[in-house]
Amino acid sequence: MDTPLEKYALLSDQHSAALVSEQGSIDWLCLPRFDSQAVFTAILGGEDAGHWTLEAVDGEVVDRRYVGDSFVLQTTWRTPTGQVTVTDYMPVAAPDQPTRHDLMRSVRCDAGHLVVRNVLRIRFSYGEAVPYFRNVTDGDACEILAVAGPDSLLLRGPLLEQRDDVHVGEFELTAGDELHWDLSWSPSFHEYPEVLEPVTGMEATIAAWNDWASAIDVRGPYAEQVRRSLLTLRALTDEVTGGIVAAPTTSLPEEFGGSRNWDYRYVWLRDSALTIEALLAHGFTDGANRWRHWLLRAIAGDPNKLRIMYGLGGERHLPEFELDHLPGYENSTPVRIGNGAAGQYQADVVGEVMVALHTLREAGVAEDEFSWGLQKSMLDFQEANLERRDHGIWEMRGDLHHFTHSRAMMWAAFDRGVRAVEEYGLDGPVERWRELRDRMRAEVLERGFNEQLQSFTQTYENTEVDASLLQLPQVGLLAHDDPRMLSTVARIEADLLDEHGFVHRYRTAAGTDGLPGDEYSFLICAFWLVEQYARSGRLLDACAMMDRLVGVSTDLGLLAEEYSPVYGRLAGNFPQAFSHLGLIRAADALDEVLG
Repeated sequence: MDTPLEKYALLSDQHSAALVSEQGSIDWLCLPRFDSQAVFTAILGGEDAGHWTLEAVDGEVVDRRYVGDSFVLQTTWRTPTGQVTVTDYMPVAAPDQPTRHDLMRSVRCDAGHLVVRNVLRIRFSYGEAVPYFRNVTDGDACEILAVAGPDSLLLRGPLLEQRDDVHVGEFELTAGDELHWDLSWSPSFHEYPEVLEPVTGMEATIAAWNDWASAIDVRGPYAEQVRRSLLTLRALTDEVTGGIVAAPTTSLPEEFGGSRNWDYRYVWLRDSALTIEALLAHGFTDGANRWRHWLLRAIAGDPNKLRIMYGLGGERHLPEFELDHLPGYENSTPVRIGNGAAGQYQADVVGEVMVALHTLREAGVAEDEFSWGLQKSMLDFQEANLERRDHGIWEMRGDLHHFTHSRAMMWAAFDRGVRAVEEYGLDGPVERWRELRDRMRAEVLERGFNEQLQSFTQTYENTEVDASLLQLPQVGLLAHDDPRMLSTVARIEADLLDEHGFVHRYRTAAGTDGLPGDEYSFLICAFWLVEQYARSGRLLDACAMMDRLVGVSTDLGLLAEEYSPVYGRLAGNFPQAFSHLGLIRAADALDEVLG
């Protein structure tokens, strides 16, 4: 069995991220950006694909934790003869060094005596390229330069010996002894920055995280989980561009051994829109406005050719291909790079963005000619595609349909356009938008609701139910306690709520998604059901499900995309922004209702 996802911790410098296992192995790291090629790919290809392990010989992990509100990880090992603490972090770059990318690892012997082992196996290009090494030793210290094409890594610290294509070292420590290593990335044609002073770098990184977190406004019974979820969203955000990746990983499977494996290291408009709403709800108006700037820059290229996702810098083309040399996590193939869904038409996206930007207006952020002009262009785009079938929120790869959720979000887009004119005095063809809004609402209530089944349906063309229908009252199409929603919830419980109390997106057996295999329960859907329960008077059910969901997060408060109650394991890309956004929204709903 591969290392369970719940055993991984996230490190982030707000440019990229690493996953380090409980046993001290960094099994995933892309540099210099979240979507760059990986230099450690063991999570998808085993040790030969690259990893960096720092461990206590004959030891066991007795504790691990983040320092305060940071992503500085401290892991305590105990051996028969002593105890040691390993500290891992990616320094948050200083303003005068915004392009610096380091991974720092330190060990300190807290008591007794013991041996620590360091094994460094660098493999560029997702484990495919063994680099050229140049080793320079100076007494007990070393510099190891690894170069492959445009990329290079430089390790500076206590001496490691090269054995074939791996660098190893064992070090005897007694109480009070410390060792530090600094792994720096740079283009192979650039000079390296000076080595970081480890303690000063750690203190500055902790201070930067704590400073950002000091503005968090959160209360209620799940305040701790909301706080870490907001920090996770920050950790998945590129400091330079402001884009937030859906997850820092690719191809972690939705079914162990299956083929539903996708690259999530890109920026979905939907995720960015939901992030704006989450930040505004917790006191981050300035931060939310920064996400708006990213959204508007990405869309600005041609609003009439709107994409559902972009690269971190707003790149439009994200071609999908497969890496045949990697066996995949839990033998789940193919391993994919890029995402073919980038070219899909998903009719809900304009609505998601318009809802978020309206929330930003309500928070007091004024529109300008550029921002409002692009929103009007998005509504023009939506009107031009009014009758077009789409792939839906779940990025179906089967036939196109009129998805009820998508049509409801189109209603929401026109509704926020109308309200922008009526409530904020902005210009626009309000009579036309009002006509389209009313038409879309009438259509969804007539064609999206099946009177015989007493339920909204996944599409106008089928009788399946879909968890995305839980968003209809979230955007105001109808009330949470509307009889049509209550009967739809009953059908979701019958068809999509499994015997363990977790929610699936839809029935994969229906074949609508055009994909082979199955998938596990989808965490954000369960969080949506928590909100639905809370706002329709089922508080006991809401609290019970919320506790169940919070209970599957890792000891560090992280969530993946999915959860398998059968295996008792997280699944899908990790950590997942969508899941943390769902947690925040559900906790806020409970706090509001209970408060």
